[in-house]
Amino acid sequence: MGSPIEEQIKEVQAEIDKTQVNKHTEYHVGKLKAKIARLKIEQEKRRSASGGGGRVYGVKKSGNATVALVGFPSVGKSTLLNKLTDADSEVGAYDFTTLDVVPGIMDYKGAKIQILDLPGLIRDAAKGKGRGREVLSVVRAADLILFIMDPYDTNLHVLINELEGTGMRLNARPPDVVITRREQGGIEIKTTVPLTKMDEELAKEVVAEYGYISADVVIREDVTVDQLIDALTGNRIYSKAILTINKMDTADKEHLKHLKKELRQWHPIFISASKEQGLDELKESIFTHIDLIRVFLKKQGREADLKEPLIVRKESTVGEVCDSLHRVFRQNFRYAVVWGESAKFPGQMVGLDHVLKDGDVLSLIIKRTGE
Repeated sequence: MGSPIEEQIKEVQAEIDKTQVNKHTEYHVGKLKAKIARLKIEQEKRRSASGGGGRVYGVKKSGNATVALVGFPSVGKSTLLNKLTDADSEVGAYDFTTLDVVPGIMDYKGAKIQILDLPGLIRDAAKGKGRGREVLSVVRAADLILFIMDPYDTNLHVLINELEGTGMRLNARPPDVVITRREQGGIEIKTTVPLTKMDEELAKEVVAEYGYISADVVIREDVTVDQLIDALTGNRIYSKAILTINKMDTADKEHLKHLKKELRQWHPIFISASKEQGLDELKESIFTHIDLIRVFLKKQGREADLKEPLIVRKESTVGEVCDSLHRVFRQNFRYAVVWGESAKFPGQMVGLDHVLKDGDVLSLIIKRTGE
Protein backbone atom coordinates (compact mmCIF):
# COMPACT_ATOMS: atom_id res chain seq x y z
CA MET A 1 0.00 0.00 0.00
CA GLY A 2 1.35 3.42 -0.92
CA SER A 3 1.57 6.60 1.14
CA PRO A 4 -1.56 8.71 1.80
CA ILE A 5 -0.47 11.23 -0.84
CA GLU A 6 0.20 8.46 -3.35
CA GLU A 7 -3.29 7.08 -2.71
CA GLN A 8 -4.81 10.54 -3.19
CA ILE A 9 -2.93 10.94 -6.49
CA LYS A 10 -4.26 7.56 -7.68
CA GLU A 11 -7.82 8.52 -6.71
CA VAL A 12 -7.66 11.88 -8.48
CA GLN A 13 -6.07 10.31 -11.57
CA ALA A 14 -8.79 7.65 -11.65
CA GLU A 15 -11.41 10.41 -11.50
CA ILE A 16 -9.74 12.21 -14.43
CA ASP A 17 -9.50 8.98 -16.44
CA LYS A 18 -13.20 8.17 -16.06
CA THR A 19 -14.42 11.70 -16.83
CA GLN A 20 -15.28 12.40 -20.43
CA VAL A 21 -13.81 15.80 -21.27
CA ASN A 22 -16.31 18.23 -22.77
CA LYS A 23 -17.65 21.75 -22.23
CA HIS A 24 -19.70 20.63 -19.24
CA THR A 25 -16.84 18.86 -17.42
CA GLU A 26 -13.91 21.18 -18.20
CA TYR A 27 -14.18 22.98 -14.83
CA HIS A 28 -14.17 19.69 -12.95
CA VAL A 29 -11.26 18.24 -14.93
CA GLY A 30 -9.30 21.49 -14.71
CA LYS A 31 -9.57 21.52 -10.91
CA LEU A 32 -8.61 17.85 -10.74
CA LYS A 33 -5.50 18.46 -12.87
CA ALA A 34 -4.47 21.32 -10.60
CA LYS A 35 -5.03 19.17 -7.53
CA ILE A 36 -2.97 16.26 -8.84
CA ALA A 37 -0.11 18.60 -9.82
CA ARG A 38 -0.15 20.14 -6.32
CA LEU A 39 -0.16 16.69 -4.69
CA LYS A 40 2.81 15.59 -6.79
CA ILE A 41 4.78 18.64 -5.64
CA GLU A 42 4.00 17.77 -2.02
CA GLN A 43 4.97 14.14 -2.65
CA GLU A 44 8.33 15.18 -4.09
CA LYS A 45 9.00 17.53 -1.18
CA ARG A 46 8.35 14.76 1.33
CA ARG A 47 10.47 12.28 -0.62
CA SER A 48 13.38 14.74 -0.69
CA ALA A 49 13.00 15.59 3.02
CA SER A 50 13.06 11.92 4.00
CA GLY A 51 16.09 11.19 1.83
CA GLY A 52 13.96 8.88 -0.27
CA GLY A 53 15.05 10.29 -3.59
CA GLY A 54 17.28 7.28 -4.14
CA ARG A 55 20.72 7.23 -5.63
CA VAL A 56 21.42 9.94 -8.17
CA TYR A 57 24.01 9.47 -10.89
CA GLY A 58 26.89 11.86 -10.42
CA VAL A 59 27.86 13.24 -13.81
CA LYS A 60 30.53 15.89 -14.10
CA LYS A 61 29.57 18.30 -16.86
CA SER A 62 32.23 18.81 -19.46
CA GLY A 63 32.55 20.67 -22.75
CA ASN A 64 30.36 23.43 -24.16
CA ALA A 65 27.04 21.58 -23.83
CA THR A 66 25.57 18.23 -22.74
CA VAL A 67 23.38 15.85 -24.74
CA ALA A 68 21.51 12.95 -23.10
CA LEU A 69 20.80 9.80 -25.15
CA VAL A 70 17.30 8.66 -24.21
CA GLY A 71 15.70 5.47 -25.45
CA PHE A 72 14.45 2.02 -24.56
CA PRO A 73 16.99 -0.69 -23.70
CA SER A 74 18.98 -2.12 -26.61
CA VAL A 75 18.27 0.52 -29.25
CA GLY A 76 21.96 1.15 -29.90
CA LYS A 77 22.76 4.06 -27.58
CA SER A 78 26.17 2.64 -26.63
CA THR A 79 27.12 1.99 -30.25
CA LEU A 80 26.08 5.51 -31.19
CA LEU A 81 28.08 7.01 -28.34
CA ASN A 82 31.18 5.12 -29.43
CA LYS A 83 30.78 6.32 -33.03
CA LEU A 84 30.17 9.96 -32.11
CA THR A 85 32.73 10.38 -29.34
CA ASP A 86 35.95 9.25 -27.74
CA ALA A 87 34.06 7.10 -25.23
CA ASP A 88 34.20 3.33 -24.87
CA SER A 89 30.77 2.18 -23.77
CA GLU A 90 30.07 -1.53 -23.51
CA VAL A 91 27.92 -2.82 -26.36
CA GLY A 92 25.69 -5.86 -26.14
CA ALA A 93 22.58 -7.09 -27.92
CA TYR A 94 20.58 -7.52 -24.71
CA ASP A 95 18.70 -5.28 -22.30
CA PHE A 96 20.40 -3.09 -19.71
CA THR A 97 23.96 -3.41 -21.00
CA THR A 98 24.58 0.11 -19.72
CA LEU A 99 24.18 0.12 -15.94
CA ASP A 100 25.75 3.50 -15.34
CA VAL A 101 26.13 6.81 -17.14
CA VAL A 102 28.95 6.74 -19.69
CA PRO A 103 30.13 10.15 -20.96
CA GLY A 104 32.01 10.93 -24.15
CA ILE A 105 33.10 14.09 -25.96
CA MET A 106 32.08 14.82 -29.55
CA ASP A 107 34.29 17.35 -31.33
CA TYR A 108 32.31 19.22 -33.96
CA LYS A 109 32.96 22.60 -35.59
CA GLY A 110 35.33 23.49 -32.79
CA ALA A 111 32.78 22.67 -30.09
CA LYS A 112 33.27 20.00 -27.47
CA ILE A 113 29.87 18.44 -26.86
CA GLN A 114 29.40 15.98 -24.01
CA ILE A 115 27.24 12.98 -24.97
CA LEU A 116 25.84 10.81 -22.15
CA ASP A 117 24.93 7.17 -22.68
CA LEU A 118 22.22 6.37 -20.13
CA PRO A 119 20.54 3.14 -19.05
CA GLY A 120 17.45 2.48 -21.17
CA LEU A 121 14.18 3.95 -19.97
CA ILE A 122 11.15 1.75 -19.47
CA ARG A 123 7.49 2.45 -18.73
CA ASP A 124 6.96 3.93 -15.24
CA ALA A 125 10.56 5.12 -15.05
CA ALA A 126 9.30 8.38 -13.49
CA LYS A 127 7.92 6.27 -10.63
CA GLY A 128 11.35 4.77 -10.02
CA LYS A 129 11.10 1.57 -12.06
CA GLY A 130 14.37 0.38 -13.64
CA ARG A 131 16.46 3.11 -12.01
CA GLY A 132 14.15 5.56 -13.72
CA ARG A 133 14.46 8.45 -11.27
CA GLU A 134 18.25 8.26 -11.37
CA VAL A 135 18.32 8.36 -15.16
CA LEU A 136 15.73 11.13 -15.38
CA SER A 137 17.66 13.33 -12.94
CA VAL A 138 20.53 13.32 -15.45
CA VAL A 139 18.22 13.97 -18.40
CA ARG A 140 16.72 17.02 -16.67
CA ALA A 141 20.15 18.65 -16.46
CA ALA A 142 21.07 18.11 -20.14
CA ASP A 143 21.07 20.90 -22.74
CA LEU A 144 19.54 18.62 -25.39
CA ILE A 145 17.69 15.30 -25.35
CA LEU A 146 18.44 12.94 -28.21
CA PHE A 147 15.72 10.30 -28.47
CA ILE A 148 17.04 7.16 -30.15
CA MET A 149 14.61 4.50 -31.32
CA ASP A 150 14.49 1.21 -33.17
CA PRO A 151 12.56 1.41 -36.48
CA TYR A 152 10.21 -1.34 -35.29
CA ASP A 153 9.63 0.06 -31.79
CA THR A 154 8.71 3.74 -32.12
CA ASN A 155 6.50 4.26 -29.07
CA LEU A 156 7.92 7.73 -28.61
CA HIS A 157 4.92 8.82 -26.54
CA VAL A 158 5.98 6.41 -23.77
CA LEU A 159 9.36 8.14 -23.42
CA ILE A 160 7.79 11.60 -23.64
CA ASN A 161 5.26 10.71 -20.93
CA GLU A 162 8.05 9.57 -18.61
CA LEU A 163 9.97 12.81 -19.10
CA GLU A 164 6.87 14.96 -18.73
CA GLY A 165 6.05 13.01 -15.58
CA THR A 166 9.11 14.57 -13.97
CA GLY A 167 8.08 18.09 -14.97
CA MET A 168 9.93 18.32 -18.27
CA ARG A 169 8.38 20.09 -21.25
CA LEU A 170 9.88 19.31 -24.63
CA ASN A 171 10.39 21.80 -27.46
CA ALA A 172 8.16 24.29 -25.67
CA ARG A 173 8.68 27.58 -23.89
CA PRO A 174 7.34 28.72 -20.52
CA PRO A 175 3.80 30.15 -20.74
CA ASP A 176 3.59 33.94 -20.57
CA VAL A 177 1.82 34.03 -17.22
CA VAL A 178 2.79 36.10 -14.17
CA ILE A 179 1.22 35.39 -10.75
CA THR A 180 1.70 37.92 -7.93
CA ARG A 181 0.28 37.37 -4.44
CA ARG A 182 -1.41 40.28 -2.70
CA GLU A 183 -2.89 40.87 0.75
CA GLN A 184 -6.56 41.09 -0.18
CA GLY A 185 -9.02 41.58 -3.01
CA GLY A 186 -9.39 37.99 -4.20
CA ILE A 187 -8.01 36.52 -7.41
CA GLU A 188 -8.05 38.82 -10.41
CA ILE A 189 -7.36 37.48 -13.90
CA LYS A 190 -5.99 40.02 -16.37
CA THR A 191 -5.56 39.00 -20.01
CA THR A 192 -3.99 40.74 -22.98
CA VAL A 193 -5.38 38.22 -25.49
CA PRO A 194 -8.73 36.39 -25.77
CA LEU A 195 -8.77 33.04 -23.94
CA THR A 196 -10.20 30.31 -26.19
CA LYS A 197 -8.99 27.18 -24.34
CA MET A 198 -10.49 28.10 -20.96
CA ASP A 199 -12.36 31.04 -19.50
CA GLU A 200 -11.41 33.40 -16.68
CA GLU A 201 -13.62 31.63 -14.13
CA LEU A 202 -11.85 28.32 -14.72
CA ALA A 203 -8.49 30.11 -14.47
CA LYS A 204 -9.57 31.48 -11.06
CA GLU A 205 -10.60 28.00 -9.89
CA VAL A 206 -7.24 26.51 -10.91
CA VAL A 207 -5.28 29.32 -9.18
CA ALA A 208 -7.38 28.90 -6.04
CA GLU A 209 -6.68 25.16 -6.02
CA TYR A 210 -2.99 26.06 -5.54
CA GLY A 211 -3.82 27.88 -2.30
CA TYR A 212 -3.98 31.43 -3.61
CA ILE A 213 -6.62 33.56 -1.87
CA SER A 214 -5.69 36.93 -3.36
CA ALA A 215 -3.49 37.37 -6.40
CA ASP A 216 -3.03 39.22 -9.66
CA VAL A 217 -2.73 36.77 -12.57
CA VAL A 218 -1.56 38.33 -15.83
CA ILE A 219 -2.00 36.06 -18.87
CA ARG A 220 -0.39 37.29 -22.09
CA GLU A 221 -1.08 34.31 -24.36
CA ASP A 222 -3.93 31.90 -25.09
CA VAL A 223 -2.89 29.21 -22.60
CA THR A 224 -4.44 25.85 -21.80
CA VAL A 225 -5.28 24.66 -18.29
CA ASP A 226 -2.14 22.52 -18.34
CA GLN A 227 0.03 25.53 -19.22
CA LEU A 228 -1.52 27.57 -16.41
CA ILE A 229 -0.77 24.72 -14.02
CA ASP A 230 2.83 24.67 -15.25
CA ALA A 231 3.10 28.39 -14.51
CA LEU A 232 1.67 27.88 -11.02
CA THR A 233 3.98 24.95 -10.34
CA GLY A 234 7.06 26.97 -11.26
CA ASN A 235 9.47 24.02 -11.40
CA ARG A 236 9.11 22.88 -14.99
CA ILE A 237 12.20 22.21 -17.10
CA TYR A 238 11.87 23.38 -20.72
CA SER A 239 14.19 21.23 -22.84
CA LYS A 240 15.00 20.83 -26.50
CA ALA A 241 14.70 17.36 -28.00
CA ILE A 242 15.40 15.72 -31.36
CA LEU A 243 14.73 12.23 -32.66
CA THR A 244 16.91 9.72 -34.46
CA ILE A 245 15.85 6.31 -35.77
CA ASN A 246 18.75 3.87 -35.50
CA LYS A 247 19.27 0.57 -37.36
CA MET A 248 17.83 1.97 -40.58
CA ASP A 249 19.69 -0.80 -42.40
CA THR A 250 17.37 -3.38 -40.79
CA ALA A 251 14.18 -1.82 -42.18
CA ASP A 252 12.82 -1.74 -45.73
CA LYS A 253 12.35 1.54 -47.60
CA GLU A 254 8.56 1.49 -47.38
CA HIS A 255 8.64 1.17 -43.59
CA LEU A 256 11.14 4.02 -43.28
CA LYS A 257 8.95 6.13 -45.57
CA HIS A 258 5.97 5.38 -43.31
CA LEU A 259 7.95 6.36 -40.19
CA LYS A 260 9.07 9.61 -41.80
CA LYS A 261 5.43 10.52 -42.40
CA GLU A 262 4.16 9.27 -39.02
CA LEU A 263 6.85 11.17 -37.07
CA ARG A 264 7.08 14.18 -39.41
CA GLN A 265 6.58 16.72 -36.63
CA TRP A 266 9.89 15.45 -35.15
CA HIS A 267 11.81 15.56 -38.46
CA PRO A 268 13.51 12.24 -37.56
CA ILE A 269 17.08 11.59 -38.65
CA PHE A 270 17.60 8.04 -39.91
CA ILE A 271 20.95 6.46 -39.07
CA SER A 272 22.79 3.19 -38.72
CA ALA A 273 25.29 3.72 -35.91
CA SER A 274 27.00 0.38 -36.49
CA LYS A 275 27.52 1.15 -40.20
CA GLU A 276 28.17 4.87 -39.61
CA GLN A 277 25.34 5.98 -41.88
CA GLY A 278 23.65 9.35 -41.34
CA LEU A 279 26.04 10.44 -38.59
CA ASP A 280 27.11 13.68 -40.29
CA GLU A 281 23.50 14.85 -40.50
CA LEU A 282 22.97 13.87 -36.87
CA LYS A 283 26.05 15.80 -35.70
CA GLU A 284 24.89 18.89 -37.55
CA SER A 285 21.42 18.61 -36.01
CA ILE A 286 22.89 18.28 -32.51
CA PHE A 287 25.08 21.34 -33.04
CA THR A 288 22.16 23.38 -34.40
CA HIS A 289 19.75 22.50 -31.61
CA ILE A 290 22.09 23.21 -28.68
CA ASP A 291 22.27 26.81 -29.86
CA LEU A 292 26.02 27.20 -30.01
CA ILE A 293 27.81 29.56 -32.36
CA ARG A 294 31.45 29.99 -33.39
CA VAL A 295 33.22 33.31 -32.98
CA PHE A 296 36.69 33.67 -34.50
CA LEU A 297 38.96 36.03 -32.57
CA LYS A 298 41.27 38.43 -34.35
CA LYS A 299 44.06 40.30 -32.63
CA GLN A 300 44.51 43.88 -33.79
CA GLY A 301 46.84 44.01 -36.79
CA ARG A 302 46.89 40.22 -37.25
CA GLU A 303 44.95 37.61 -39.20
CA ALA A 304 41.95 35.97 -37.54
CA ASP A 305 42.40 32.53 -35.95
CA LEU A 306 40.07 30.49 -38.17
CA LYS A 307 41.21 27.13 -36.80
CA GLU A 308 40.10 27.35 -33.17
CA PRO A 309 36.87 29.31 -32.72
CA LEU A 310 35.52 30.48 -29.41
CA ILE A 311 32.29 28.56 -28.76
CA VAL A 312 29.53 30.62 -27.14
CA ARG A 313 25.76 30.48 -26.78
CA LYS A 314 23.52 31.77 -29.54
CA GLU A 315 22.50 35.43 -29.05
CA SER A 316 25.71 36.10 -27.05
CA THR A 317 26.82 39.72 -26.96
CA VAL A 318 30.32 41.15 -27.28
CA GLY A 319 30.17 41.80 -23.54
CA GLU A 320 29.44 38.14 -22.79
CA VAL A 321 32.39 37.12 -24.97
CA CYS A 322 34.56 39.49 -22.93
CA ASP A 323 33.28 37.85 -19.74
CA SER A 324 34.08 34.36 -21.06
CA LEU A 325 37.67 35.38 -21.80
CA HIS A 326 38.58 37.37 -18.66
CA ARG A 327 36.87 40.00 -16.52
CA VAL A 328 39.60 42.49 -17.41
CA PHE A 329 38.34 42.51 -21.01
CA ARG A 330 35.03 44.11 -20.00
CA GLN A 331 36.68 46.43 -17.47
CA ASN A 332 39.14 47.79 -20.05
CA PHE A 333 36.87 47.56 -23.10
CA ARG A 334 37.09 50.42 -25.63
CA TYR A 335 35.26 49.03 -28.65
CA ALA A 336 35.10 45.95 -30.89
CA VAL A 337 35.27 45.40 -34.64
CA VAL A 338 33.11 42.73 -36.28
CA TRP A 339 33.15 41.01 -39.67
CA GLY A 340 30.42 38.55 -40.57
CA GLU A 341 26.66 38.05 -40.60
CA SER A 342 25.95 40.25 -37.56
CA ALA A 343 27.83 43.24 -39.03
CA LYS A 344 26.04 45.83 -41.16
CA PHE A 345 29.25 46.12 -43.15
CA PRO A 346 32.69 44.43 -42.91
CA GLY A 347 34.74 45.85 -40.06
CA GLN A 348 31.82 47.49 -38.25
CA MET A 349 32.75 49.14 -34.94
CA VAL A 350 30.40 47.91 -32.17
CA GLY A 351 29.91 48.07 -28.41
CA LEU A 352 29.36 45.55 -25.59
CA ASP A 353 25.65 45.05 -26.40
CA HIS A 354 26.20 43.96 -30.01
CA VAL A 355 24.69 40.47 -30.61
CA LEU A 356 27.00 38.08 -32.48
CA LYS A 357 26.13 35.41 -35.05
CA ASP A 358 27.72 32.12 -36.06
CA GLY A 359 30.98 32.55 -37.95
CA ASP A 360 31.58 36.17 -36.95
CA VAL A 361 35.17 37.42 -36.73
CA LEU A 362 35.66 39.61 -33.66
CA SER A 363 38.47 41.95 -32.71
CA LEU A 364 38.41 43.36 -29.16
CA ILE A 365 40.13 46.69 -28.62
CA ILE A 366 41.19 47.00 -24.99
CA LYS A 367 42.62 49.97 -23.09
CA ARG A 368 46.27 49.62 -22.34
CA THR A 369 47.42 49.76 -18.74
CA GLY A 370 47.70 53.37 -17.67
CA GLU A 371 45.24 54.76 -20.23
